[in-house]
Amino acid sequence: MPENKNRQFLEFEKPIKDLFDDIEKMRQTAEKNAKVDMSGPIADLEKQVIEKRREITENLSSWQKVQLSRHPDRPYTLKYISKMTTNFVELHGDRNVRDDRAMVGGFANLDGETVMFIGQQKGINTKMRQLRNFGMANPEGYRKALRLMKLAEKFNKPIVTLIDTPGAYPGLEAEERGQGEAIARNIYEMMRLKVPVICAIIGEGASGGALGIGVGDRVFMLQNTWYTVISPESCSSILWRSWDQKEKAAEELKLTPDHMHEFGLVDKIVPEPIGGAHWDYDLAAANLKQVLIETLNELKQIPAEERVRQRISKFGKMGFWDELPA
Repeated sequence: MPENKNRQFLEFEKPIKDLFDDIEKMRQTAEKNAKVDMSGPIADLEKQVIEKRREITENLSSWQKVQLSRHPDRPYTLKYISKMTTNFVELHGDRNVRDDRAMVGGFANLDGETVMFIGQQKGINTKMRQLRNFGMANPEGYRKALRLMKLAEKFNKPIVTLIDTPGAYPGLEAEERGQGEAIARNIYEMMRLKVPVICAIIGEGASGGALGIGVGDRVFMLQNTWYTVISPESCSSILWRSWDQKEKAAEELKLTPDHMHEFGLVDKIVPEPIGGAHWDYDLAAANLKQVLIETLNELKQIPAEERVRQRISKFGKMGFWDELPA
């Protein structure tokens, strides 16, 4: 969790920022004058911060949840792995083109069990975001993910994917190397994996970039995330020829966890700390870890063939369609 002085605040978090500013002023006053005891007023303001965080979180619009999922202080894949597991060994490369730094993965110890973790990594500062391509994987990233999944299957180890991407990289070179084929291949192969597969959306879950590692026996969403075929900004630009309607687009897309759970597209919503995961990395990771352990124990009781059958059936029932008469 970032230090108070390094915190960044979204527009709707301004009331919290104002309280932090007041706390900082009181601390400076106490430092300048040792005779002034500000511990009481500071403690009162800290309680107000928690209540304000709770109040804001309980009344978030769809667009505000999108903004919260992109919060620059929010924990990313590698942070969750470091907080939930031990002995993480990152594996690199797709054995074909190169190592895509936007997609990370490797074996780690989760509560005494070896698990393959795979996920998108955005980067924690400007330099790292450029290195990680802002979490937008190229085809070799998805092929690396599939290689690691097959490796986990070979050694009979469960798989956990952590999804956080604005989408697969849309560049010309990515299309030339088969972006669509790589994502489609992952979806096809993930349906048939014989080991337990759990997918968790920890931030943004956009388009095929999310689906490329999003097929599992169980799919979870953290409380302040979103999951849909297109971002609100892109939807707005297509329908209204402008980004100005992004708030309306976010509402119409029904992209928040409560909508996704209601539609049956995700199995569970994982609670976040009050105000969002960026306020308490340890608690955010602990909440997710508990759900992962419970779910893995549940899935291990199901024979592999039955898990595959249930997985195919689950995703096959999603959506709706009509057949025209012959």
